[in-house]
Amino acid sequence: MEEFKHVEINNAQRARVLVHALPYIQQYNGKIIVVKYGGNAMINEHLKNAVMRDVVLLSLVGVKVVLVHGGGPEISEMLHRVGKESQFVDGLRVTDEETADIVQMVLSGKVNKSLVGQIESIGGKAVGLSGVDGGMIRARIKDERLGYVGEIEEVNAAPIQDMLEHGYIPVVSTVGYDNDGHVYNINADTAAAALAAALKAEAMIAMTDISGLMYDKDDPSTLIPVVKADEVPALVEQGVITGGMLPKVQCCVDAIHGGVNKVFIIDGRVPHSILIETLTSEGLGTMFV
Repeated sequence: MEEFKHVEINNAQRARVLVHALPYIQQYNGKIIVVKYGGNAMINEHLKNAVMRDVVLLSLVGVKVVLVHGGGPEISEMLHRVGKESQFVDGLRVTDEETADIVQMVLSGKVNKSLVGQIESIGGKAVGLSGVDGGMIRARIKDERLGYVGEIEEVNAAPIQDMLEHGYIPVVSTVGYDNDGHVYNINADTAAAALAAALKAEAMIAMTDISGLMYDKDDPSTLIPVVKADEVPALVEQGVITGGMLPKVQCCVDAIHGGVNKVFIIDGRVPHSILIETLTSEGLGTMFV
């Protein structure tokens, strides 16, 4: 990632920045934005700090932010520590019962509480939740080959709504449960889309390690700024959406069909990408409508 140069601005320029942000602040004031947080922005401390500051700033200007996170690298590290090899099928982690316990421990413990602590340390109010809390995410086995990798059956957004009404930023780890008490590893994009739909969010932002959806994945100048949900099948047929982008884009479409007004795929490697996407006319990535 090319480092952004620090640019000094004077008071008049600062005022203009705030004035230009005003219509966007008004647009999102009192509305819910679900941020799916992952990729390089989770493991680079500079980017992590920028994301947390973006989330706190949006919260302080009246936007109801829900932060949904995964934690694949941390899970892999913990499995390695206990001598358990990570296995993947179709890009999804094979999750036996022992691995499911480790997933819950790492996501809902270490990662979740670290993010809550970081938000609190810079003046935000956050509460850590998992998909198990309040019966938020009920799941079933997605594929027998994958073990306890969950397919979402039902979402109860009431615990998140309660936290938002009391002025907190809910930080949600993506584990689910079933009626027999089994814990499931849930894909973070899938969970964010399902929660955004259940919350009737104004927008969902999916942070990734690419610029967005591109006609040529190796050429950022071919970025597609806006995609209508009904255009996606044609883009798949043309070979524009392939590989790992297929499930990510499908989650965006699911969120739109679920009632979310706008869904963004943005480059989380760019510092303050959330603010650039929400509070400026520039935008960064691809918007699904």
